[in-house]
Amino acid sequence: MTEVADPRPLAAVLVSALAMCLIIASYRYPNVRESWSVVAALAKFGIILSMLPGVMDGTVYEWSLADSLGVEFLAGIDFVLRADPLGLLFALLASFLWIFTSFYAAGYMRGLDEHAQTRFFASFAASLSTAIGIAFAGNLVTIFIFYELLSLVTYPLVAHNEDNEARIAGRKYLAYTFFGGGVFLLAGTVLVYWLTSSADPAGEAHLAFESGGIGMLAEAAQADPVFAQAAFYLLIAGFGVKAAVMPLHSWLADAMVAPTPVSGLLHAVAVVKSGAFGVARVILDVFGPGLIYDLPLSVPGVGEVGLNIPLAILAAFTLTAASIIALRKDHLKRRLAFSTTAQLSYIVLGLSMLHPLAILGALFHIPAHAFGKLTLFFCAGAVHVETHTDYVSEMAGIGKRMPLTMSAFAIGAAGMAGMPLIAGFVSKFYMLIGSGSVGGGYWLFATALIVSGILNIAYLWPVVYTAFFESEDRHDAKPLLEFPPGGKRESYFENEETVATDGGDRSDEKPESGQPQPADERDDETEAKGAGTPETVTDEDEPEYAVDKYPSDHTVPEDAETHDDHAEDHHDHGDHHHGGPPAGGWERHSPFTESTWLMIFPISVIATGAVTLGVIPDYAVFLDLAMYIVEGVFGVDSFNELHDLSLEEAMEVIDR
Repeated sequence: MTEVADPRPLAAVLVSALAMCLIIASYRYPNVRESWSVVAALAKFGIILSMLPGVMDGTVYEWSLADSLGVEFLAGIDFVLRADPLGLLFALLASFLWIFTSFYAAGYMRGLDEHAQTRFFASFAASLSTAIGIAFAGNLVTIFIFYELLSLVTYPLVAHNEDNEARIAGRKYLAYTFFGGGVFLLAGTVLVYWLTSSADPAGEAHLAFESGGIGMLAEAAQADPVFAQAAFYLLIAGFGVKAAVMPLHSWLADAMVAPTPVSGLLHAVAVVKSGAFGVARVILDVFGPGLIYDLPLSVPGVGEVGLNIPLAILAAFTLTAASIIALRKDHLKRRLAFSTTAQLSYIVLGLSMLHPLAILGALFHIPAHAFGKLTLFFCAGAVHVETHTDYVSEMAGIGKRMPLTMSAFAIGAAGMAGMPLIAGFVSKFYMLIGSGSVGGGYWLFATALIVSGILNIAYLWPVVYTAFFESEDRHDAKPLLEFPPGGKRESYFENEETVATDGGDRSDEKPESGQPQPADERDDETEAKGAGTPETVTDEDEPEYAVDKYPSDHTVPEDAETHDDHAEDHHDHGDHHHGGPPAGGWERHSPFTESTWLMIFPISVIATGAVTLGVIPDYAVFLDLAMYIVEGVFGVDSFNELHDLSLEEAMEVIDR
């Protein structure tokens, strides 16, 4: 590869940071404020896209603090932004999806008349700036800085609602990602610094990413294998926090208290993908598949196992367990949160199998999951804005109220399950073929992929079925969630003799509103209810939504009362109901009248993108980039050279 000094990696990071300042300055003018988000998103995507042809031709664009300003960042360590194929894959994805999320966020925040909209859009822009910094970081120190900044700037988004649930979720988010993940990542970086500086005759540390692994680290690992193994697992743990690998995952479900645009882009694309991207950096560009394969662990009673095996086992467990947990979640966003936990571990599992085909599938699953899961979150948010419905058990027949939204949800669900013609099928197919090519005990990982795919159908198909194939008056409230399997009809109570779906008498649990008590409450879960758990609705005591408690920030006069006073004075907010079909059932709408264009347009585009990646993957730039990355890691001129190799043969290619 040819390295070229170029300011574009820096410009891609700074453009949204500049937009943040302009957004804050335009707080009195909502249209102008939100226009800055769109302009910055387009500019960021344009800058990143302009580097794609050169990167695909072997050029790496680099901006260095020392070379540009003559300033030494740390002793022997430079602050470097570098657009290489792996970084461009992540940056291109995040910047492209931000364009449509900017429109969606405007429609969502206006639809709920949310408070603190200026702070929301400013934090959103800052988050994208740090995410691109992670993508283009040229060494472990630079990526550590942006990794920690991402946690800080996304905290206001997680705690946006400013209630106790949001604050608890925000503190938990910081504890896991900023303190926990940051400590692990810093410790691993220090170990790599020590190992490489000790092995280098000149005493120079080697922290810069190299395709296939840092050469000096491979030499140092031969002398100090135990410390090299410790560095590997510390780095994986640091990035694994944001990748939500169990047992470091519980922050993700609680963070669903954030507004849906945050849950969509940041918790399905930027934040969690930064963790998966970091794992890819460690496996491909810090240690490299060759060193990981040649540095086995000695396990008492078992013997030597590959350094990658414990990580692969943990990822396989996570994707299976999280899928099972998702079956029990009635709240739609929490169900999608555990789905995200499972899907991220697909990426980790594919990378940890070390086979070229599995790595290709893992890299392509980064955009495949992003398009599919962003579609699902967008749909969940649109349903909340238009109907205030958050629970699957309250969505019977909602397909006639929101036909386009729920059709897009069906596309996203099919992608998550790995159905053909959707992007998720392509990535999972490569991972399955890769696990089969390895042979031996790796068939267990292939089994985990297949079982998780079946579970994906089990927890996502009921949402589609409930929306389109059931009616408000006769429906099964929780398919596959309770026993008898499939539940019983008439789940909305009509008399005191009603039998619950588990076969027991639930007459004493009937809420005053006539709606079924959510499963998440009946189970007495200790998780934060911030994902939208509804309270009992009565005429005297309505649950407080953000629209009830806070007006839009640009309409608040300087001498406005406190939020609590505003909530006390609020008695009615129009014809909105809170959860489930209104009296008389759902009103039928056409796809063009079910919501505003600000929400329908992004949902349609992202769902179409998920199909495009699945139907014509060879023409999708993400698959080409993924292949190019794998070619660089294994040192071959064409990916076809790696098709029919076993894992041992692929490692021999690296050695040559």
